[in-house]
Amino acid sequence: MAEPIIQLKSVKKTYQRDSFLIPVLDGIELTINAGDFDVLMGPSGSGKSTLLNLIGGIDRPTSGEVHVAGTKVSALSESALARWRARHVGFTFQMYHLLPVLSAAQNVELPLALTKLGGAERKKHVDAALGIVGLAHRAKHYPRQLSGGEEQRVAIARAIVSDPPILVADEPTGDLDAKSADEILTLLQRLNKEHGKTIIMVTHDPHAAERGHKIRHLEKGVLR
Repeated sequence: MAEPIIQLKSVKKTYQRDSFLIPVLDGIELTINAGDFDVLMGPSGSGKSTLLNLIGGIDRPTSGEVHVAGTKVSALSESALARWRARHVGFTFQMYHLLPVLSAAQNVELPLALTKLGGAERKKHVDAALGIVGLAHRAKHYPRQLSGGEEQRVAIARAIVSDPPILVADEPTGDLDAKSADEILTLLQRLNKEHGKTIIMVTHDPHAAERGHKIRHLEKGVLR
């Protein structure tokens, strides 16, 4: 039996704007097992990205508990959270967030700045990550020299370079044409099946959602 790698217990998230409280998530109960590929769907403003940010340790719940990879991340200090994130969660987004002044390899290497790896070890990790996404031959190219699909693959290589057990993907195909989107989804499936990554992906696209093991729907801050 697979072990739970992500557990949210009675999680609520509220933001304050001026004197107004805006509820975003309302009592979320969620368990995701190691090796799952779960998809999160729902209308804009339903709280999908907020939920991903809580799982990835980018944000904190207003109340409730977030347990990920054996750690109660909702209780960590900011510095401890940054170190934990670097080891356990890789992130990809609709916009690739590559630095234009850095080559593909240099972009991929960025998360390793938080590790104690030496230069030779970093290069091994970068080469391996670019090899997995099929872009070893583009290592020295800059983002402006890459297609959108290639940029997203570089972003995925950056997400896996430290070999985290969990990948969080927020609309990873939202800015791509159909062919490039299919290639990215196939890559995510391969990372899940062959490399054992647990994946949580937000998408609006029913075709993309079919690639996952389970589809969850979030509406008005509640999982259906």
